[in-house]
Formats: sequence, C-alpha cells, structure tokens
Amino acid sequence: MSGRKLGKIAVQSSAFFLCDMQEGFRKTISYYPAVIEVARRVLAASEHLNMPVVVTEQYPKGLGPTVSELNVKHHKVFPKTKFTMAIPEVEEHLSKYPGW
Repeated sequence: MSGRKLGKIAVQSSAFFLCDMQEGFRKTISYYPAVIEVARRVLAASEHLNMPVVVTEQYPKGLGPTVSELNVKHHKVFPKTKFTMAIPEVEEHLSKYPGW
C-alpha cells in the first residue's frame, strides 16, 4: 500500500478542512503541540495557494475556541454539534467556489 500514488492535487478543486482544533482537546490528545504545528503549516500553505479554508469548532461553548497558535481570524468558523464537518453551512460556503 505504501507505493500507491494518489495523483496530483488540483488547487482549484481542493480545500483545507481544519476540524475542531480547540483548547478543550489540548490535554486529551497525545502529541497535540505537534498536531497543531502540522495544522499551522498546512493552513499557511492553503492561504498562500488561495485555497478555501473551512474551520469548524465542536460545541465551542464547552470546548472553547480554535487554539491560538492557529490564526483563523480571516476565515469563517463554523460552530457545530454534529460529528461531521459536512453541515449545511459548510456545504453552502463551499458552493461559492468554482470547482466545488
């Protein structure tokens, strides 16, 4: 399986989904600082490539906001209470982009 090729990623039909990177998970997820650092890099690359960025927060009243290390102030943040990111508001947001 490791030799499998995924093909090329087309920026015009790709998006970065930043799912529930919240303060409430900081103490419970192993290697959270490393996970945050990778997410920060991918977020920066997505912004540089002008890709759509979708940020969700699972029950922000209880779990808090997106961690401060990830600057998402220029992106719409979608609060949710379902396990999936595919909520109607996200689908509507993505429909505004060509290729989606």
